[in-house]
Amino acid sequence: MAIRWGSYKVKNLYDELLRATGRPRPAAQALCSYLRTLKDKEIEEYKVAAESAIHVMGITFTVYTEEEGSIDRAWPFDIIPRIIDKQEWLTVEQGLKQRVQALNLFIDDLYHQQKIVKDGIFPAVLLEDSKNFRPECVGVNPPLGIWAHICGSDLVRDKDGTFYVLEDNLRVPSGVSYMLENRLVMKRLFSEMFEQYNILPVDDYPSQLYDTLAALSPRPGDQPEIVVLTPGIYNSAYFEHAYLAQQMGAELVEGGDLTVDDNNIVYMRTIEGLTRVDVIYRRIDDLFLDPEVFNPDSLLGVPGLMRAWKAGKVALANAPGAGVADDKVVYAFVPEIIKYYLDQDAIIPNVPTYKCINKPERQYVIDHIDEMVVKPANESGGYGMLIGPQASKKEREKFIRLIRRDPRNYVAQPMLTLSTAPTLVDNHVEPRHLDLRPFILSGEQINVTMGGLTRVALRKGSTVVNSSQGGGSKDTWIVDMEAT
Repeated sequence: MAIRWGSYKVKNLYDELLRATGRPRPAAQALCSYLRTLKDKEIEEYKVAAESAIHVMGITFTVYTEEEGSIDRAWPFDIIPRIIDKQEWLTVEQGLKQRVQALNLFIDDLYHQQKIVKDGIFPAVLLEDSKNFRPECVGVNPPLGIWAHICGSDLVRDKDGTFYVLEDNLRVPSGVSYMLENRLVMKRLFSEMFEQYNILPVDDYPSQLYDTLAALSPRPGDQPEIVVLTPGIYNSAYFEHAYLAQQMGAELVEGGDLTVDDNNIVYMRTIEGLTRVDVIYRRIDDLFLDPEVFNPDSLLGVPGLMRAWKAGKVALANAPGAGVADDKVVYAFVPEIIKYYLDQDAIIPNVPTYKCINKPERQYVIDHIDEMVVKPANESGGYGMLIGPQASKKEREKFIRLIRRDPRNYVAQPMLTLSTAPTLVDNHVEPRHLDLRPFILSGEQINVTMGGLTRVALRKGSTVVNSSQGGGSKDTWIVDMEAT
């Protein structure tokens, strides 16, 4: 027998499937019992079947190396799912809806009256130095007053089992296609478990995304023409761009496929001629969207696109400028942002965060840098950060210099003891740290995925979950125990 839960040691951690006593959590009991019955040969067959399915379905991600350039790799996937009880998830869902509602109000305020700045809640200096505030967007009124239509907020649990928001991704969040494909793989492998459990679905996401985008159309009542704007095949998330376009029945386009006429109407070039475009789900960063307004050398964007958007002739999701809230220093103010706009306390807390722009907090970070995770304001993917407890003295001294040189660009957080979940290593299980990225769609209503993309650090002891740095993923099961 391959999986012996008695030898699986949780220690001083929160484990998603097992308690410290080694007993399964109620929602995971049937799964753990089933896995215990599997022999080495059966586990190996499951692993091979998963790898084969990923290969056949073409699920890949792109990594870049100096030596080899861009390389497509098969999506790393662990067949043991993460399980969360529905009753617990409902609270998380409400917290995510609250958060994205407040963030959209915040973004809209910054591009209009800036009341939160005038009232002294959000420091003016942070806005002045923001790399993602777009003066070109001031005064624009996007449809429904929404700027961030698609948000991916990263959640973690500490050792007490409490969910915290680690960061918000409001520019071009990726990963949802892997969440959907993970579920398809698991349905193939563990069909009998889907009969035993009432696992809430995630496969309605493409239709919800379509409805969210369609509601933005400047031509209500007509069938909208929706396109997904991609930088092209060499982008690390190209698989996702193509996947979502196919699932929505939308066209996948590059900048050269679109043109803007003198009446500020966007058209798509087709073999039958020009077709008007109503909504663009753009997967290109702001600065490459329109060479007339931003980077004049950009070959990825569409000349005149900002004119068309400002004239209300086309909708863009996410809206240009939404990234002003996708800043780790802004993140530190989200509890205050929620209180200011909604007069509510945050349902899901932030990880305690020290703002280096604040002198006393900056000094505390410097004095305790060996205990801190230090993050730059606008990096992503786990790059450009310092994990103090694991860093060398030289690396810590380097970051102290960086913080002193540009304190606005850094925040710091205590090193969390991230939750773990059983993960297959050869033919046995070991605990591995993980996080969770649910996706929130904001349109005429707010929808949250039932679960999200669970990313797992496949290296022993590591807390870096990004696939580009050795991480993998698991399917996430939100289980309705009352209906099971």
